Amino acid sequence: MKLGFYNDYVPGVVKGENIVDISSVIKDIPHINAQTWMAGLIENFDKYRAKIEAHVAKTEGTPLKQVKMRAPLPEPGRIVCMAGNFMENGTRKLVADRDAFLKSPSSVIGDKDTVVLPDCPAPHFHHEAETGVVIGKTAKAVSPEKAMDHVFGFVNFMDVSARGIKPNDNNSFFWGKSWDTFGPMGPFIVTKDEAGDPQKFDVLLTVNKEVRQKLNNSDMGRPVTEVVEFASWVTTLKPGDLVSCGTNHVGLSNIQDGDVIEMEITGLGKLTVNVKDEWKRTWPRKTLAQMTAFESTVRSKIGKK
Repeated sequence: MKLGFYNDYVPGVVKGENIVDISSVIKDIPHINAQTWMAGLIENFDKYRAKIEAHVAKTEGTPLKQVKMRAPLPEPGRIVCMAGNFMENGTRKLVADRDAFLKSPSSVIGDKDTVVLPDCPAPHFHHEAETGVVIGKTAKAVSPEKAMDHVFGFVNFMDVSARGIKPNDNNSFFWGKSWDTFGPMGPFIVTKDEAGDPQKFDVLLTVNKEVRQKLNNSDMGRPVTEVVEFASWVTTLKPGDLVSCGTNHVGLSNIQDGDVIEMEITGLGKLTVNVKDEWKRTWPRKTLAQMTAFESTVRSKIGKK
């Protein structure tokens, strides 16, 4: 099942090219805002699933092209992002030490929204295409064998990053990751039974239609089950929280004003965001791999002189 919000945060289920309003079916779930409504549905999904499916089956819905999709988790209680979790196309010989960071819940935006590059001393800004794991049941120190029991589904997630800011000569995840609009998500959540094996997902990200990141989750150093194990060891995860699995950094490239970024994971739909920079800063249009190769060539030539 594909669950999300549209227009004025109306809860819906995607049915082909349409979306069906399910607010009447889940109206008795206590909520104070869209996030608590979705979290309540996720936590009690087994109770409501049959009713939702029956309603969707008899309802035509509204064409997706006529609605505005919203972030399916507008402000998760926790966004846990893995750091250095990919083998980088075999260039990393050993799995990296486990590490992660908390990204601000207010960083979240949805499909067709705008990433706003802030006025901060960053040498450049990057996109990072990641698989977002939506937690379905409270998880504390779960084992890898039990981890999927606590997963509800999956969603496209971009970990937008400001690079190279080092207050007190230290790298800062807060400076780099938690700006408003730095957490695009969507267009909907796909339940785990429909999504299939997350380790087989293909992940594609383009900037202005040019392919930048093209990877498969088989390149993860630690699979989804171990990602959930680690995150839940450090912090209790609750329904509606998001754990993001990290990215392969080889195709990372700079983003700047006017860019259109599109991201698509197998079966999870397409997430599109625009980029705005009031200061109109520009950077080289090269991937991290291209920049690394260029720098290596320069160093080699200098060494021969």
